[in-house]
Amino acid sequence: MPQARIKGVLSPVVTPFKADLSPDTGRFIAHCKWLVSQDCGLAVFGTNSEANSMAAEERMDLLEALVAAGVDPARMMPGTGACSLTETVKVTAHATRLGASGVLMLPPFYYKGVSDEGLFRHFSEVVQRVGDARLRIYLYHIPPVAQVPITHALVERLLKAYPQQIAGMKDSSDDWPHTRSMIDAFAKDGFDVFSGNEKPLVDNVTSGGVGCISATANINPGAIAETFRAVGSPQAAALQKKINDVRAVMQGYVMIPAMKHVIAHYGADPAWNKVRPPLIEVSEAQGRESVSKLDALGFTMPGLRQAMAQAAE
Repeated sequence: MPQARIKGVLSPVVTPFKADLSPDTGRFIAHCKWLVSQDCGLAVFGTNSEANSMAAEERMDLLEALVAAGVDPARMMPGTGACSLTETVKVTAHATRLGASGVLMLPPFYYKGVSDEGLFRHFSEVVQRVGDARLRIYLYHIPPVAQVPITHALVERLLKAYPQQIAGMKDSSDDWPHTRSMIDAFAKDGFDVFSGNEKPLVDNVTSGGVGCISATANINPGAIAETFRAVGSPQAAALQKKINDVRAVMQGYVMIPAMKHVIAHYGADPAWNKVRPPLIEVSEAQGRESVSKLDALGFTMPGLRQAMAQAAE
């Protein structure tokens, strides 16, 4: 029987680093287990994971460690897209062999202004070279960063050529009408659309989408998952506002180091502040300010401190 499609709330899991900037496997596993305990799936090696500052082998080693630690790969959608076709194939095949529910795939983003034909050839090569019936690709549309869009015409062509392998999209355009247009055009074909953050979560699911993959699910997973479960209920609008308020605080800072600071603070684990260059840590003033704003919202991260304490043992 085919594996059920992943849905709901996923976190592009932030990656902890040691003082020498190597990945901290113990803290990574602890954070992933905490996220799963909050009913949050794992889009490891997404944008907010600093994945594009990591080697393929580092990502593969972390994924193997995560599975070996007992985390269900069916809860995972690893990011595998890269500018290099061969690296994309290598990491994608590895994640698929480990049993990941799917992979989140950036387009090759170094060359700008490329045609849909070129992108189709790239994704087609990945599908054919991986050559695994279990492969499920979620296209990653993030034009503000990649500057290489995934167009409607490209999705239509890929779905026609590879209806089993092309499973859906994460739309990080931050443009709800665009996300809605993808749902309207392709959800009927079994193409699952995740919004790229939680702000339109209720609208996404109500319209036929399947959830969100959001940076702030790293710090607010339980509340976002609760909102997903509440879609269609009288509580949904109020829950949506609460998670949007937390999102608004975090958007006032550089997201990756700010989220790591929040984890360090609420998890009582300063080591989480480390980022890889070219990113730098938030300033002490920014850190204090962000926590103060979150505290004013009644924000908590239940169970995080215990999870981090176990990782440090």
